[in-house]
Amino acid sequence: MSDIVIRAEKIGKKFRIGHRLVDHGSFREAMLRGPRNLLRGAIDLIQGRSVVAGDSVEEFWALKDVDFAINRGEAVGIIGRNGAGKTTLLKILSRIIEPTEGRLEITGRVASLLEVGTGFHPELSGRENIFLNGAILGMSRAEVRHRFDEIVDFSGVEKFIDTPVKRYSVGMHARLAFAVAAHLEAEIMVIDEVLAVGDSEFQARCLNRMSEVANAGRTVLFVSHNLAAVMALTKRALVFTAGRLAFDGPIEAAVSHYSASLSKASGERNWGKGRNTALVEATLVDGQGRPTDRYEPGEPLRLRVVIETDGMPGMSLDVELRDELNLPLAFYSSAIFNQTSLPSAAGRHECTLTLQPYFLAAGEYCFDLRTAYTNVGEDHRVDNAVRFVVDTCSPDGIPYNFKQGAGLGALAMRLEAPLRFTALPTPGPG
Repeated sequence: MSDIVIRAEKIGKKFRIGHRLVDHGSFREAMLRGPRNLLRGAIDLIQGRSVVAGDSVEEFWALKDVDFAINRGEAVGIIGRNGAGKTTLLKILSRIIEPTEGRLEITGRVASLLEVGTGFHPELSGRENIFLNGAILGMSRAEVRHRFDEIVDFSGVEKFIDTPVKRYSVGMHARLAFAVAAHLEAEIMVIDEVLAVGDSEFQARCLNRMSEVANAGRTVLFVSHNLAAVMALTKRALVFTAGRLAFDGPIEAAVSHYSASLSKASGERNWGKGRNTALVEATLVDGQGRPTDRYEPGEPLRLRVVIETDGMPGMSLDVELRDELNLPLAFYSSAIFNQTSLPSAAGRHECTLTLQPYFLAAGEYCFDLRTAYTNVGEDHRVDNAVRFVVDTCSPDGIPYNFKQGAGLGALAMRLEAPLRFTALPTPGPG
């Protein structure tokens, strides 16, 4: 018997998108537009297509020529930028929508959690929604009754189980929805961004549960922008770009591929401007002020930034350092830490931020930049404004290259004084 439980061959999904004309043109054109749109809608109905409102219709391929196979017991991450086609794929796998073209084979029952609260009725209580949602996911009433206490205990909403869910917070919705899906005895579990909602305790519980499911020999498909969570749970990932499968392989290589695509995108970024300021340019520089894309651990981090301002008082420059999993490592704000505002004179200005030395693990990093109104909010933001690479990290010359992918974090800690051990008396009996 084959171990493959999901096989996709040349899967494609096409949507039709309507557009409305801003310039309505002549009076004659405006009068003809309504009947023409009505006729097009009638033709769509006759041909069995969905009716799309708008003056013109565009065909958009959310997925195109997607091929992959997933074995029983695999935990597979699905990563990519917003709009890459990840959720569309999961909806096809969950049989919510049909592919436009291609062939999909699934062996086993699928438990899906694609959107928080899907299948919940706001007027029903948590108890009633457990049975309703369980039925939607394919559980029998006897199954739900058998699992009911486990579901409620996992969700942590026991105190409010007989309260209508319309009074639940978004986090409580997520807890209950995940609890039902996680306790369905399905061969395949499909999870989309469940960790985007809820506190850290809930997220850890979700990860532990998905790990238990995977270790029990069932298949898990996990979509998340939290790359640390994806790496913790999966050993393989599919990377999607503009509706196509760009990479399929080990999770470490998949994350590197995704990070490289972000780096390319940031190089093509139109920086734009905010209401009162504009981040014009930013570059990592070495000790001689020369632009570089490499950082030597233990040296100061030097960042040259060009800003345009209209002289609005009380504006600050904020900098956030992120690792290759897009997790924040460090933060600096001129207003908070130095009580320094942007220049009061309108015009273009340059500054160099000399940040303290870090022993960053080998890998890729980026700086996010923003200008902000003090105690109000941001004016202009540029994510991935500067990307750079650490080739090797060997604190104090040790013969070991500390890397991000080792699972030990992105920052090597050094001792201020030599490590010494002092012998203690041997504890007596009892």
